[in-house]
Amino acid sequence: MELVPALDEPLKKSLGPATAKVMAEALDLHTVGDLLHHYPRRYAERGELTTLADLPLDEHVTVVAQVADARVHTFNGSKGRGQRLEVTITDGSGRLQLVFFGKGVHKPHHDLLPGTRAMFAGKVSLFNRRLQLAHPSYELLRGDSEEAVDVWAGALIPIYPATTKLESWKIAKAVDAVLPSAVDAVDPLPDALREGRGLAELPDALRLIHRPRTKADIATARDRLKWDEAFVLQVALARRRHADTQLPAVARRPVPEGILDAFDAKLPFTLTDGQKKVSKEIFDDLATEHPMHRLLQGEVGSGKTMVALRAMLAVVDSGGQAAMLAPTEVLAQQHHRSVTEMMGELAEGGMLGGADRATKVVLLTGSMGTAARRQALLDLVTGEAGVVIGTHALIEDKVQFHDLGLVVVDEQHRFGVEQRDALRGKGKQPPHLLVMTATPIPRTVAMTVFGDLETSVLDQLPAGRSPIATHVVPAADKPHFLTRAWERVREEVEKGHQAYVVCPRIGDEEDQKKKAKASAEDEAEKRPPLAVLDVAEKLRTGPLAGLRIAVLHGRMHPDDKDDVMRRFAAGELDVLVATTVIEVGVNVPNATAMVIMDADRFGVSQLHQLRGRVGRGSAPGLCLLVSEMPEATPARQRLAAVAATLDGFELSRIDLEQRREGDVLGQAQSGVRSSLRVLTVIDDEEVIAAAREEATALVLADPDLTAHPGLRTALDALLSEEREEYLEKG
Repeated sequence: MELVPALDEPLKKSLGPATAKVMAEALDLHTVGDLLHHYPRRYAERGELTTLADLPLDEHVTVVAQVADARVHTFNGSKGRGQRLEVTITDGSGRLQLVFFGKGVHKPHHDLLPGTRAMFAGKVSLFNRRLQLAHPSYELLRGDSEEAVDVWAGALIPIYPATTKLESWKIAKAVDAVLPSAVDAVDPLPDALREGRGLAELPDALRLIHRPRTKADIATARDRLKWDEAFVLQVALARRRHADTQLPAVARRPVPEGILDAFDAKLPFTLTDGQKKVSKEIFDDLATEHPMHRLLQGEVGSGKTMVALRAMLAVVDSGGQAAMLAPTEVLAQQHHRSVTEMMGELAEGGMLGGADRATKVVLLTGSMGTAARRQALLDLVTGEAGVVIGTHALIEDKVQFHDLGLVVVDEQHRFGVEQRDALRGKGKQPPHLLVMTATPIPRTVAMTVFGDLETSVLDQLPAGRSPIATHVVPAADKPHFLTRAWERVREEVEKGHQAYVVCPRIGDEEDQKKKAKASAEDEAEKRPPLAVLDVAEKLRTGPLAGLRIAVLHGRMHPDDKDDVMRRFAAGELDVLVATTVIEVGVNVPNATAMVIMDADRFGVSQLHQLRGRVGRGSAPGLCLLVSEMPEATPARQRLAAVAATLDGFELSRIDLEQRREGDVLGQAQSGVRSSLRVLTVIDDEEVIAAAREEATALVLADPDLTAHPGLRTALDALLSEEREEYLEKG
């Protein structure tokens, strides 16, 4: 959070244009305030060695370690034209290999003698199944006198989030240059709150986080800075909630003997207790005269669509229209199909054979033909269509509604707040809003990311859903496991079932061009992810020969995609080889097996989402996670976690802990993640909950923050950062 003019000074004034340019390009740091809020990721104690045991693959790391061994190997003849220096470093927890080639060998060979201690920075790669750093930067750690050695050994070395172009120690020197400016930081926390909670003043906290003398200093600083982040964010959300309660809305109540009653009467099953409870929360909100803003989260297959459809029909009963917004055309078409099937003759308003209380259910997507599109737009503006399902084509200026009463957004993390607002602007008065997500979100994330929404959770699966068994298939260690995986797919097909094979990449001309550009060295080190087109071809001619196989991916024409999905749903295909386009909403109860290739390339929550596509009928589901990663790697641990539990909330916690908020927050809403630097939404549940309470009370008493100029400044900085992100995302 950039705070005030004193901290708004461009870095090029303090650090010089060259350093400032690298800071801007590599770390997105532009002002003194940006740099002061670029906190150390951790601290190395010179007296003790930091851990090499759990280095993450493909990440840029800084380690403090001691040289155990250094050897030069010569190749390309005896004249020594090709030289490779291999240095082994150790820190007590593990060992790591460093390699230097060619002309880059001489200096490190002279510097890195056994027993020398240094900081090393570089990107962790895998070579011959061992972790290594190629050509790392390093800074020797020396102490001259006895006294200097003691001071030096006890000091805490800040390790900053760094990049190849900018090592941690260079960032530390830059911070030293601007740290005196911290005294000018204006405090966003009200004095009463800060004093009441015993928090440090902001300038002190900034000084202590960058240059702590003791671990207690770090704790003091982090406690304070966490509060800044949690509180400013919760104030932004509290103001949004407060503004929403001031808006007028039309109360929407179902009418007796209306379309909702008719729909309920023809349901072939009873709703679960969870569905009844959540429906009541939604209907209570719809009956009020300010807009509902509710987040409905439920596991894949927990019956969210049914709950949403009943809410939409209640609005149709009250004379309004309901719109459902889906993130992809495949999903919009699928929703349209399943809604019209569930409603039957109730979806045939104005048609021959339609029921008395029927309405029209219209589909609107970007790729529709002109005539169909014109008719759909006409049905919306006249009010003929009570229910419309579509993609962001619904947000376009041309689309007008007769009386939009409810907006249902499916898979929220695909839509920013801006798009939600654009659709809300389509009503004569703001419509009610229901947001659905199948990504289970821990309570604190819901408070942080969806803090402007009330939350409902569907946590029981409808009767008749089957369990899913998940296994990791280590393709490199045990190739015969992969052979068995394809045999299992055949067995499922022989039983009359179907299977998905998911790959991380499509694999066409564009990919080929990119591949050609990659250097030979990269190719050897890390092969490109497996591709749909290649895998499908290998399966057709190899282990699944004779089965009916088709492909599905995002670059296909929408009609072709729909045709493939329809054939798969109708049982005319045995195996669908696809990218993650099947991740959300694809519902084929007869599909019982899924093989995910290169499963380590997907996030935990995404694997859980994908797995939810099988076991949707009465037969049990099987999900096989294929990976070539060695057993001890974090990637394999992630896969083992997915295989061990079907509880999405538990997995979303693991996901957050492993990815430092990455997946859930990053996809959920722009702006939020970029503003969280010391706050972790899993560990800091108490801070977030307390900040939410304080923020709500403060906004209620002073909605315009008239008495809190420092807080207003911090808020403007946070929101301008958020707005910029929206614009970039387009």
